[in-house]
Amino acid sequence: MYFRARKKSASDVYIDEPIETDKDGNQLTLTDILGDGEDIIEKVDLSIRSSQLYKFIDKCLDKRELEVIKLRYGLYGCCPLTQREVAEKLNISRSYVSRIEKKALAELKKMYDKTPY
Repeated sequence: MYFRARKKSASDVYIDEPIETDKDGNQLTLTDILGDGEDIIEKVDLSIRSSQLYKFIDKCLDKRELEVIKLRYGLYGCCPLTQREVAEKLNISRSYVSRIEKKALAELKKMYDKTPY
């Protein structure tokens, strides 16, 4: 039974598991071969958190908060703008933009804190 159970996971390859050695005798991992100088794990983590952020934005922000956050941080392909530029674009005061942004970020943080990762 032990060998049968091991057979199922025999073809599993882990990202930091040594798979080969180079000509100097150093062990090479899948990360070394696939890596382009950037940390793959950080890229995957950023991708997961980004998709999570967009879900949270859709779930907990109202239309005005979404617009302010989208413009301030350059989400959905927009260029990031200053609070003053957002205020001019939406015809509201800069301090109102600041309050909306602060409230929206607090709601998003609350969603992140509730979500196990």
